[in-house]
Amino acid sequence: MAQQSRQLTLGAKAQNFALLDMITGNLVSLEEAASPKATVIMFICNHCPYVEHILPALVEIARTYQARGVSFIAINANDASQYPQDGPDHMKELAKQMQFPFPYLYDQTQQVARTYQAACTPEFFVYDGGLRLCYHGQFDSSRPKNDIAVTGEDLRHALDALLAGRPVPAQQRPGIGCSIKWRVA
Repeated sequence: MAQQSRQLTLGAKAQNFALLDMITGNLVSLEEAASPKATVIMFICNHCPYVEHILPALVEIARTYQARGVSFIAINANDASQYPQDGPDHMKELAKQMQFPFPYLYDQTQQVARTYQAACTPEFFVYDGGLRLCYHGQFDSSRPKNDIAVTGEDLRHALDALLAGRPVPAQQRPGIGCSIKWRVA
């Protein structure tokens, strides 16, 4: 069953974090990885069909916008004890296979996902140069089996507005995907 992202207050300041990048093995903090132009924080995972559906386009869009000064950070917060395919080794394998041009961070404690109020994968948070939230929602309207082309339209519109110095439209469609797999107490 699909999960929808929560509605968040635009303008909220991003909270710093430091997580291990499964690609390089280095600790990556938001402060170090953020861009003075725009920063995209995205919650993804390996096994979600919604993520798998957009992944090639996401990698392409990240490359395009990184060339324009936008920073991209991917975070996986799923409980790997219940979903081993979302564990660190598999994350590294997927990142290499898809040639991720961005860090793929593992939120093992799930604290970053809780702080950001992330609910699903994929879910996108776009911050301006001052790390204020200006977009929170979907990649585009394409879903597995809905026959809508994967374009990244919603994310691209937000980034284009930021890069042009225009406000990002306040009407934003929530992200829809698999729920984050929370650790059971």
